[in-house]
Amino acid sequence: MIKHTIKPVYDNSSEILILGSFPSIKSREEGFFYGHKSNRFWRVLANIFNLEVPDTVERKKALLLNNKIALWDVIAYCDIEGSSDSTIKNVVPNDLSKIFNEADIRLIITNGKKADELYCKYLEDVTKIKAVCLPSTSPANASWSIERLTEKWSETICNK
Repeated sequence: MIKHTIKPVYDNSSEILILGSFPSIKSREEGFFYGHKSNRFWRVLANIFNLEVPDTVERKKALLLNNKIALWDVIAYCDIEGSSDSTIKNVVPNDLSKIFNEADIRLIITNGKKADELYCKYLEDVTKIKAVCLPSTSPANASWSIERLTEKWSETICNK
């Protein structure tokens, strides 16, 4: 079983919580979310807010917090082969209460279908908030261009 070791990013002004499923091998190695250079998460957010793509953990955290976004994952522990969401088994969900106790989360976004499936199964009854499932920013979701991802994510984030 692999433990999620990346701390959530949030502060008391966070209003949007974005949840992934579980960090990739590259993200676990780097110790921060969406660490694989082919993942489009940071490019999508930078496009939405007309910013440069952040190139350090500090700049990534600033992009999130300056735009009232919290970031974490659904899973605290699981069995997973490599970075493949389709192999996730034996899930233990994260406890979101620490975020909800400090921030006024008004919108939960799940990054892709697997994160949404896991959120619905393990956390929706706890949070009492229906998540908005957005298309995954993973390079495995090749049918979605960066432009389409930015447009879809922007519709949700900018209309909270």
